[in-house]
Amino acid sequence: MAVTDFQSQMPQRNNDLGASRRQRALGEQIIQFILLVCAVVSIGTTIGIILVLLQETILFFQQVSPLEFFGDTRWTPLFASQRFGVWPLVVGTVLVAVGAMVVALPLGLLAAIYLSEYASPRLRRLLKPILEILAGIPTVVYGYFALTFVTPLLKQIFPGTQTFNALSASIVMGIMILPTVASISEDALSAVPRSLREAAYGLGATKFEVATRIVVPAALSGISAAFILAISRAIGETMIVAIAAGQQPKITFNPLESIETMTAYIVQVSLGDTPHQSLAYKTIFAVGMLLFVMTFALNLISHWITRRYREVYE
Repeated sequence: MAVTDFQSQMPQRNNDLGASRRQRALGEQIIQFILLVCAVVSIGTTIGIILVLLQETILFFQQVSPLEFFGDTRWTPLFASQRFGVWPLVVGTVLVAVGAMVVALPLGLLAAIYLSEYASPRLRRLLKPILEILAGIPTVVYGYFALTFVTPLLKQIFPGTQTFNALSASIVMGIMILPTVASISEDALSAVPRSLREAAYGLGATKFEVATRIVVPAALSGISAAFILAISRAIGETMIVAIAAGQQPKITFNPLESIETMTAYIVQVSLGDTPHQSLAYKTIFAVGMLLFVMTFALNLISHWITRRYREVYE
């Protein structure tokens, strides 16, 4: 009798199991579709940005020769005597980015080495979120911090420092991107197998020697990628340089002078004083396209370094 009841219940159990499997398969398909939509939206947005920049840049170069854009050394598109040499903006951008790297790269790498090799697990869990809080501070706050605190301090040290200068923007920008360098570098250092460290300790190496001669070289691809990503972010930063660096496009390598970066110029023109569809307004798209090409090239280099020099441990 019990066998008969069990056999009679088997089809119902099979039906319930089949329905459960169909529901799970349907849920997986829905999740897959949502992820696909998100990926398509991301790609479509990127393509749309590129097309808009490309279209407006072509219209700009129909009126301004690329030879003048890349060959002239004066940038005065908002003046009566218009000149369209982009090099003052490029030099200002590179000057600020290099200064930020001088601050962020060594400090970020040292912080990553400490978190990975010296800090206890409990201290690491405490310090790393605190360090990453710097990445959550609005960049406009960094800009006013550079203008109202760092610049007066620099004037006391270097009396010839101008009110708007590249050095204060560089220092504060370096502080801003420091969490990017430290976090990604620490992840790369932590990914190095423990066996390499233990082998070095077995040969009598000190902790400092293990960190600098074993762990850092083994994680060099990830550290290099962190450096390049930080550089690309520094090049694309807007509010810090718009507030603290000034709006004087000129070719200078003196960080105590006022300069103008590519992003700061885009902000200046986008404020609304320049008529739309004018030649001066179209310059922001040409500058934006050049900025996009620069950051895209840096991202490609970062990706290539990561794949080319990545160490695979088994």
